[in-house]
Amino acid sequence: MTATYLLEIGLEEMPAHVVRPSVMQLLDKTAAFFKEQNLTYDEIKPFATPRRLAIMVTGLADRQPDQVEEAKGPAKRIALDADGHFTKAALGFARGQGVQPEDITFKDFKGEPYVFVEKKTVGQPTAEILPELKKIVMGLTFPTRMKWGTNHFEYIRPIHWIVSLLDDQIIPMQILDVQAGRTTQGHRFLGHEIEIATAQDYEADLAKVFVIADMAKRQAVIEEQIHDLAVKHDWRVDLDPDLLEEVVNLVEYPTAFAGHFDPKYLAVPEPVLITSMKDNQRYFYVRDQAGKLAPNFIGVRNGNHEYLDNVIAGNEKVLVARLDDAKFFFEEDQKLSIHDYVEKLKKVTFHDKIGTMYEKMQRVSVIAAGLGHVFGLSENELSDLNRASHIYKFDIVTGMVGEFPELQGVMGEIYAKIFGENAVVAQAVREHYMPTSAEGDLPASKVGATLAIADKIDTILAFFAVGMIPNGSNDPYALRRQSYGIVRILLANHWHLSLAELQAEIASSLKKNDLTFKIDWQKNPAEVQRFFGDRMRQLFGEKHLRHDFIDAVANSNDLDPTTIDEVASTLNTHREDQDFKPTIEALTRVIRLANKIDSKPDQIKIDPSLFENPSEKALYDAVTELQADFKQQTVEQNYQQMRDLRPIIESYFEENMIMADDEKIRRNRLNQLLILQRLIKVFGDLQELIVK
Repeated sequence: MTATYLLEIGLEEMPAHVVRPSVMQLLDKTAAFFKEQNLTYDEIKPFATPRRLAIMVTGLADRQPDQVEEAKGPAKRIALDADGHFTKAALGFARGQGVQPEDITFKDFKGEPYVFVEKKTVGQPTAEILPELKKIVMGLTFPTRMKWGTNHFEYIRPIHWIVSLLDDQIIPMQILDVQAGRTTQGHRFLGHEIEIATAQDYEADLAKVFVIADMAKRQAVIEEQIHDLAVKHDWRVDLDPDLLEEVVNLVEYPTAFAGHFDPKYLAVPEPVLITSMKDNQRYFYVRDQAGKLAPNFIGVRNGNHEYLDNVIAGNEKVLVARLDDAKFFFEEDQKLSIHDYVEKLKKVTFHDKIGTMYEKMQRVSVIAAGLGHVFGLSENELSDLNRASHIYKFDIVTGMVGEFPELQGVMGEIYAKIFGENAVVAQAVREHYMPTSAEGDLPASKVGATLAIADKIDTILAFFAVGMIPNGSNDPYALRRQSYGIVRILLANHWHLSLAELQAEIASSLKKNDLTFKIDWQKNPAEVQRFFGDRMRQLFGEKHLRHDFIDAVANSNDLDPTTIDEVASTLNTHREDQDFKPTIEALTRVIRLANKIDSKPDQIKIDPSLFENPSEKALYDAVTELQADFKQQTVEQNYQQMRDLRPIIESYFEENMIMADDEKIRRNRLNQLLILQRLIKVFGDLQELIVK
């Protein structure tokens, strides 16, 4: 027989963003619990509103299946004495397994008879197991937690009721002073307390008290209502998925409504209007059929149509207050110039250990100029980059950004155009923040991309210079995200940049321009390189590259993300080739032997007159040819040449004793390998590769 089980945790209103993750966490942990308990079921369906997390399990077995297990004991020669009686070893084994000695049988195991017994475990009734779900409920994790009353227990919000029903049977469960029962709560204002007769009645009973418990059904209701309003008013509505998800989890009984504001506010930049409606008030903005923003919005109330006019009027009043502020700041901000705002940045602290925002822009202008030449920007692009790098933070001291911090960069672009900057400079002002999340959009322009890299590099090096290095989960200034953004931008533009050498070059440029501001910009170099190396590992991990490939390429002697990405792609492409294993083995043998010598580049000299075998000259000629073309060739071409070197390397090792007794010959041969090793190391540490 099967049954339906309902578990509902009633809470004070939760933040919308935790509703779905929390109920899905409850679902996943319950599924794992049933698997562990060997309980079968057909489906676990989640239900959630701001005031409840619930699951309904259908087709749940009424008990665990009985289990028969076979246990192996001591060998027969140990289990029986000379008279054929059970020894203490056999009797102890039987007792430990909970069976009688007469239950013992003998079976062959690897050619010798052993003691075996069968243990039968009677399955428990499901009703006796379900109370253990209390541990699952209490063990849910949340981004924020709170205590209430005099309790030490922490949860997302205080628990007010628990419903725990197996069909019509209450399954006992108690958390703090809250006992499980069959009583739940309807809509806070429209509904009332009700009792659920059976688990199967849950959704229908809540609907009677104005609660749509199914998230998908609430979303469908909202989408249909918004569609009807759009058709009625001939609007186009952008159903932003993130906003829709938030609204779904803000209400229990949704009713969409249309509001209006004075068209005069359309003179305010569109991003400001959208931010005011969408981000601040959770409204859906609307457009006319021509795509122009309309002086209207759609909101969703948590209730029915009663007194809807009052609700609309109240929402319009709140929105207009925000739009008045926006209009005021927009007009006031234009009374100053970009120069005025840049001057204000001299008094804005970037960080008290690092300096002002103005000083940061001075440094970034030098860093950006150097990067611009490395990336091959045109003269016009370099000119635009120079201008953008000297003003790009100006909008953070405007009134509009003070009121709407989320519009940093966006308002910078708008104001830059208003103040007469060209479109490229204005776009770079906005794009320097990008990406704003790990997988966020990247800058579309070369100038914006270069400025974004320069700004992020300055931030990272500055914090490392003053010893504020992320550790564990502690990264208050999002340095990991910024370094990952640098890597993504470089790869997207196919730009080459040696992050291993970058810190020293920037430190030199800042010192030359007298912009060090008493900070040691070459501090913690190993930590900086390791930090960027970890971001490369993160990137390749998300590409689902094999762990040994990640370990190999991330240990390249040139921390150039674009080259490393090409190396990873090349090695991954050839990993199934028939000659991949012998090629890697030959190259790693070179690496291992070359590691026995530590010479500076200017000390690595090869004397052909010391060659004793043809293979030495063959390797010398092949490596000389490879060196000449190495930097101009693609990674794929270099790999092909490395592969072609394999027979020459193998002959070299067969014919020559590398660690010869003659010191000059030994040093000459090791130097040959060392030069080749430094070329191989562009492919990373190939010793990390697992080849079979």
